[in-house]
Amino acid sequence: MRFGLIHRIMTDALAALGLLALVTSGELNRWMSMTIVAGLVAALLIPERWQDRPLLRQLAVTAPIALLVTQVGRLVAGGPLLSLAVEFAAGLQVVRLATRRGAAHDQQVIVLGLLHLIAGTVLGGGLAYGMCFVGFLIVAPGALVLSHLRREVEGNYRQGARDRTGLPVDVPRILRSRRVIGRPFLIATCLLSVPIFLFTAILFVMFPRVGLSLLLLNHSNPTRVVGFSDRVDLGGVGKLRADPTIAMRVQYPDLKEPPPRIALYLRGTAFDSYDGRAWKRTKAPHVRAAQSGDLVRLRRYPDPARDKKLVIDLEPIEPPVLFIPPNAVGLRLGAQTAPLLGRQAKITSGGEDELRYDSPDERGLRYEVFLANPDDEPSGQLSAATRDRYLRLPPTLTERVKTLASRWVGTEENPYEQAKIIESRLRKHYTYDLDSPSGAQADPLDHFLFESKRGHCEFYSTAMAVMLRSLGVPSRNATGFIGGTYNSFGNFYAVRQGDAHSWVEAYFPGHGWTRFDPTPPANAAPQSEITGLFAFLRDVIEASAQRWNHHVVGYNLRQQVDLLRSVRDRYRQLQVAPEWRTVISPRRAIPLVIGIALVALVVQRLLRRRKSAAPDVKQARRLRLQNDQIIDLYKGLEAALAARGAPRHSGTPPLAHARSLAAMGHPVGAETLALTELYIAVRFGGRVLSEVDKKDFARRVRLLRHGKDRSESLAA
Repeated sequence: MRFGLIHRIMTDALAALGLLALVTSGELNRWMSMTIVAGLVAALLIPERWQDRPLLRQLAVTAPIALLVTQVGRLVAGGPLLSLAVEFAAGLQVVRLATRRGAAHDQQVIVLGLLHLIAGTVLGGGLAYGMCFVGFLIVAPGALVLSHLRREVEGNYRQGARDRTGLPVDVPRILRSRRVIGRPFLIATCLLSVPIFLFTAILFVMFPRVGLSLLLLNHSNPTRVVGFSDRVDLGGVGKLRADPTIAMRVQYPDLKEPPPRIALYLRGTAFDSYDGRAWKRTKAPHVRAAQSGDLVRLRRYPDPARDKKLVIDLEPIEPPVLFIPPNAVGLRLGAQTAPLLGRQAKITSGGEDELRYDSPDERGLRYEVFLANPDDEPSGQLSAATRDRYLRLPPTLTERVKTLASRWVGTEENPYEQAKIIESRLRKHYTYDLDSPSGAQADPLDHFLFESKRGHCEFYSTAMAVMLRSLGVPSRNATGFIGGTYNSFGNFYAVRQGDAHSWVEAYFPGHGWTRFDPTPPANAAPQSEITGLFAFLRDVIEASAQRWNHHVVGYNLRQQVDLLRSVRDRYRQLQVAPEWRTVISPRRAIPLVIGIALVALVVQRLLRRRKSAAPDVKQARRLRLQNDQIIDLYKGLEAALAARGAPRHSGTPPLAHARSLAAMGHPVGAETLALTELYIAVRFGGRVLSEVDKKDFARRVRLLRHGKDRSESLAA
C-alpha cells in the first residue's frame, strides 16, 4: 500500500463523511446540497500534483475571503444565520480539499471534518447522521495516525536533510513507498475505533439526553402537510397520495397476526363550514387539555392496565396536530416528552375536537392512544345551536344537488340508512381522480356530481356531507390518515403522507359522531407505489431509522432508568434460577472471578515468554557480534585516515567523507571509498562479514596507514 495514497484516501473519507453529516441534516435546501456534493466530488478528483500550481494557491487565499463576504452580505440581506453558517463551513472544506498541500493542510481537513460531524449532531441526528458517525469513528484513528506520520516525515526531512548513509532524503519517494505501512498496520489502527466506540457508548448510557439540545440549537424542520390548517380548498388537495414520506409509525401491541395493510382512520381535524368551494373551521380558542402527569384526558382518563392501546411515533409536522382514532378515550405521552430539564409536552384541544401539541423539542411526539371499551358511553350530545352549525348549507348550493340527495335515499327515513345509501352510491358510480377537472370550476361540487363524476377524496367527502345536511343529518368533513403498510422489521405500520385522506362524520343521537368513507375502496386503501426488493430495502431503512430515533436521538433519563430496571430484573431472575444461583452468588462469584483472572495472567505470561523465545537467539548474537566487529574495523580506518591527514569530522557521514576524498583525488580516496562502502553494506545492508573479509579489511587499513594502496598489497 502506498503511504501517500492511503493517507489521502482516509483523509478524503473523513472530509466526505463530515460534509454528508451536514448535507443530510436537512438544514440546507436541495440545490445547495447538490452544489456542495458536486464541489466535494470535484475537489477530490483534482490530482495531487496540480495543487502546487499558482492558480490553486491563489484560490486557497481568495476563495475563503470571497465566501465569507458573500455569506455576510446574505446575512445582512435577511438570510437565516444558521443556514448561512452551515453553507460557509461546507464551502470552506471544499476549498481546503481542492487547494491542500502537505500534511499541515490535511490536518486542517481532518479538524474541519470533525467540526462538521459535531454540527451534524446539533442540526440532524437522524439515521443518515448515525451512519456518518460510525464511518467517521472507523476511519478517524487510522487517518490521524497516518497524518501524524506524514507530518513527521515532511517536518524532519523537507529542509534538505540526509539519511544515516549520507544520502539526501527523498520525501516523495517515501510517500510512494509501499513499505512504510502495511495491511496489518492499517487494520490495527482502524480497530482502535472499537474501544473508542465502547467508551462512547458507556458515556452515552451513563449520561442521557436531558431535553436541552447542544447549544440550544438541536432541531429538525417540520414538514407542512396540506389538510390540517384552517382552510382546505376543494380544488387544491389530492397530490399527497403520491408522497412516500413517513408521517408516523403506529404499533398495535396486541395484534397477533398483523395484516400487510390496515385502515386506521387516524383523525387529525374536522371542518364544519363549507362556502361552496372550500371548507373552514369555526374559530375556537385552544385550551389546555386535562392532563395528569403523562396522562391526557379526552373522554376520560385512560386505564393503562385495562384499555387497549395504539403506540404512535409522530414525525415533526406543521401544524403540530395529533392524530387519533375515533374511539380514543385518552392519551399517554411517551418517554421522550418528559425531559429531566425543561417543560413537559403540552396538549391543547381546539374546535372540532382537534388536538395539538407543544413539545419541548421539535422532533415530533411519541404517544399512546387508549381505545374505548364496549361499556364506554358515546360522546356528548349536540346542543340546538351546535346542531344548526352542522346543518348549514352554502348559499351557492344548487337545487339539483338537494334533489339528487332526496332521489338517492327515496323513501328511507332512518338517518343512518340514508347515510349508508349515499356512501354506497358515491363509491359505486363515481371514479377516483387526483386531477379532477371539477377543481377549476366555479361550483366544483355541482360539476363533480353531474358533469365529471371524477375527483379525489375531498370531492367525495364534501358531496356526502352536503347531501346529508340537505336531508337534515348533522355532518362534517374530517381529515387525517387512512392507514399504513406493515413493516415486519420494525413491527409497526408506516403511515405516509401519501395516506392522507378525507372522510365524513355524521352525528346520530345516542351514538355520537359516526364515520363514513364515500371514496371508492380501492383508492381509499393505504398507498404503496413500490414492491419487491425496493420495498424490502425501504422497510429495513425505515425500521432502522425508527430504532435510531427512539433509542439514540430520544434517549433520556426515563429510558436510562428503564434500562437499569431491566438489568436489575434480569439479575433477579437469574438469582432464582438454580443453574445460575451458584455462579452469580456474591460469595461464590468473587472467588470465581479472581481465579479466572489468575489463570488469564498465567496464560498471558506463558504466551509472552514463548513469543520472546521464538526468535533465533544465536542469529541475534551473531548479528550483534558482526556489527561490533565492523564498527571496530571502521574505527581503525578512521585512525589511519587521521594519520594520513584526512580525518573525518563527527558531523560528516562516513560515505559523504569518502566520496569527497575520492572526488578531490586524494591518494587514499579510492581505497577509503571502497572500504566505507563495505562497512555500510555490512552494518546497514545485511551483508555477512566472513573471517576472510575481516582479515582483508584489517590488512588494507594497515597498508593505507603506511601509504600503500591496494594494488601494491596485491602485488606483494
